[in-house]
Amino acid sequence: MFSFEVNRTSTADAETLFRLETDAERWPTWCRPLVLQAGWADRTDPPGDVGSIRRVGLWPVLMFEKTIEYEPNRRHVYTFAHNAPVNDYRAEVIFTPNHTGGTDLCWRGSFTERLPGTGPAARALLRTAVVFLAARLVRAAEKS
Repeated sequence: MFSFEVNRTSTADAETLFRLETDAERWPTWCRPLVLQAGWADRTDPPGDVGSIRRVGLWPVLMFEKTIEYEPNRRHVYTFAHNAPVNDYRAEVIFTPNHTGGTDLCWRGSFTERLPGTGPAARALLRTAVVFLAARLVRAAEKS
């Protein structure tokens, strides 16, 4: 099992951060150049709720992320729906209001390696992507 965790603090409220992170259609507005295309492969009501599958990336390299837990403005948990580079991926994004009126963001992931020996490289790649995404998410939320 491999895991990583990225923590950030934002002056934005949890609702704003949560809304940006869970709305697939808004991803290209805040996380370029890593994600240039995004949308729903399968959408629930409300969008992003349990069972939704968001499609992010740039064709032909697209990730399909299925929401498995959804607590509005507090917590979003997802896994790779298919075409996963790793096995048993589980990512959790937690939005915790803090004493300054902002939000503490914790974005963590865990997985098992798909091919023996690839775990450390996969962890480095996934963690680097999440570091980038968390920074862009905080910046976008603070501009809102």
